[in-house]
Amino acid sequence: MSGSDEGDYRGGGVRAGAPGANLLAVRGHNTALVLGLLRAAGEAGASRLELAERTGLTPQAVSKITARLRDEGLAAEAGRRASTGGKPRTVLRLIPGARHAVGVHLDRDEITCVLADLTGRPVAVRRAPLDLAAGAGPVLAAAAGEVAALRTEAGGPPVLGAGVACPGPLDHTAGVLRQVTGAPQWDGFPLRDALADRLGLPVVLDKDTNAAALGLARAPEEAGGSFAYLHLGTGLGAGLVLGGALHRGPRTGAGEFGHQVVQLDGPRCACGRRGCVEALCLAAVARGDLPAAARVLGVAAANLVELLDVDRVLLGGRTVLAHPEEFRGGVARVLDGYAALRGRPVPAAGGAPAVPVALARGGPRTVADGAAELVLAGLFR
Repeated sequence: MSGSDEGDYRGGGVRAGAPGANLLAVRGHNTALVLGLLRAAGEAGASRLELAERTGLTPQAVSKITARLRDEGLAAEAGRRASTGGKPRTVLRLIPGARHAVGVHLDRDEITCVLADLTGRPVAVRRAPLDLAAGAGPVLAAAAGEVAALRTEAGGPPVLGAGVACPGPLDHTAGVLRQVTGAPQWDGFPLRDALADRLGLPVVLDKDTNAAALGLARAPEEAGGSFAYLHLGTGLGAGLVLGGALHRGPRTGAGEFGHQVVQLDGPRCACGRRGCVEALCLAAVARGDLPAAARVLGVAAANLVELLDVDRVLLGGRTVLAHPEEFRGGVARVLDGYAALRGRPVPAAGGAPAVPVALARGGPRTVADGAAELVLAGLFR
């Protein structure tokens, strides 16, 4: 903690009860608050007075923080805005290209890498085949090679770190993989630390669906709300945002959506159980019965909605993207059917969907974009 910021805290620089107060790391927290507001303000920017009003910090404290951000190249003055009284206010904006984050999606058969600026916008993207079942050596080599090529293509900009998203289960706190469905040889492997050594960057590790949900939660329409992101690709999982916050569970176990049993004594799943929604859904896709696949996904989504009362359902993953309207429409029909059974208005009766279903933004980059957000979230809190 710097002496100046600590002085602001002890001497009344932070107003009592304000969002910036009563924290051990006052400087880091308050700087993150200001950076987050500048990020949200976009091209319009924000004045120091507006930043003070929104953070609960004094104008003097905000001035010190913004001066430091300017010195570090993260923010810049960008003109003046008319004031309702007194002199025009100087507007500050975030400089998107001042720093970058790498997002890596390790899928079972493909690696996708993005380089995102501070707004989360991808400035470079790479995609290549991958065999996750090949084990640590080949996968680490592939990831290191793709990230190096990505940074070279972008001209070598400053990078904060790399977010890595892959199938679970895993322990995101320890950075260790657990018994990944279909690839048990990864159980106990410290992927985060191994990749940090190979990349020469700080690394954050999380499940693919959690990363995607974190990135999607940044959309203004999702602010403070609850949604489920359902990812159907080579497997099936969910990312949960409840009350505006990503819900991982204490053991990173939340969102193992594909392994809820919906048919007792059904077909064997790769996880060892029978009748999992993942096994049923992927089997329907394999035999070309998309309506059945969408219906199974919809039933599982309805179970989730009934359990958590989320506001909306977002769909993604390569299998969904290959047949977007079939899956979106099929899941929506099941949810509307459940709503009708409860006496709620549905579109067929002139009402709005009880729980809207939409395709997640980002398309094939949704998880990789979210992986980059794993890093950026640490800067913007």
